[in-house]
Amino acid sequence: MNLLKTFFGIGGMTTISRILGFIRDTVIARIFGAGLESDAFFVAFKIPNLLRRISAEGAFTQAFIPILSEYKTKNSSLELESFINKISTLLGLFLILITLLGVFGAPWIIYITAPGFVTNPEKYSLSLTVDLLRITFPYIFFISLVSMAGGILNTFGKFIVPAFTPVWLNISFILGALFFADYFNQPAYVLAWSVFVGGILQLMFQIPFLKQIGCIPKLDFNFKEDGVWRVLKLMGPSILGVSVAQISLLINTIFASFLSVGSISWLYYADRLLEFPAGILGVALSTLLLPSLSKSLSNKNKSEYSELINWALKLGILLAAPAASSHAWCPTYYNALLLRGFY
Repeated sequence: MNLLKTFFGIGGMTTISRILGFIRDTVIARIFGAGLESDAFFVAFKIPNLLRRISAEGAFTQAFIPILSEYKTKNSSLELESFINKISTLLGLFLILITLLGVFGAPWIIYITAPGFVTNPEKYSLSLTVDLLRITFPYIFFISLVSMAGGILNTFGKFIVPAFTPVWLNISFILGALFFADYFNQPAYVLAWSVFVGGILQLMFQIPFLKQIGCIPKLDFNFKEDGVWRVLKLMGPSILGVSVAQISLLINTIFASFLSVGSISWLYYADRLLEFPAGILGVALSTLLLPSLSKSLSNKNKSEYSELINWALKLGILLAAPAASSHAWCPTYYNALLLRGFY
């Protein structure tokens, strides 16, 4: 019952975020529609978003939380603090390097991910897309730290805080598009800056809760820690696993960049629909389950581990069956909401 209560708590916070995401998409559709500026922004936003899903919320989280749970269960508080400090410092250095490469290498990244923008300069604004990418790319730095902080909070049982955190990105988008778009000669810039500000807001929101459990990371450049290298080893297979779907989305963008103006925007709106049920049910269940399974495994409690797996499978089937039966009306309902932004 405690797990079920926590699951619905996480699902409730995620639902709030997804509803605000619908409002965000409607506002963007109303102001920007599906045209040159929206295409440029969605290409620029997709790059750090894909990296976030591959590294931060994917491979790193899957590798980090089991090791963190083991340290929390078997090691002293000083050893746990040392592990968090070292992995945070290493992650921060890596993110700074990636961010700098992304900002200075923006033209080449666009050439690879949206080659149609390069071959059709009269149809797309390449310079605008590059500028937007340089503004949005630091988002990978902020959101990766947010994911690490969320993993720590989830391991300590603070599930609601990471589940609510994405709300701040949606709020940043909505307020930016509604109240600040007129201050830019090209309004798409306000969307890029909304991503930048949203990343900062998400990170700042989690810091007080990290302080509450005494896990504010500190700089520690001594990486001679067994747990740090175990995380890095586990990330290898995880990256391969989570990259498949993201590379597929990237290929879709490459093809769409050769199509008529607005194609990338429509692809983005469709992808948002696809993510809605997975975001509410799948993410909530995996967020709750990973720390719990990691704790059972580190304690070598096989019976509890099996019970958690069985409970998750039953709950997943119970919730997925009605969602599958509603596939016929769900796209129609979403399109009705989204088209309100265009008319």
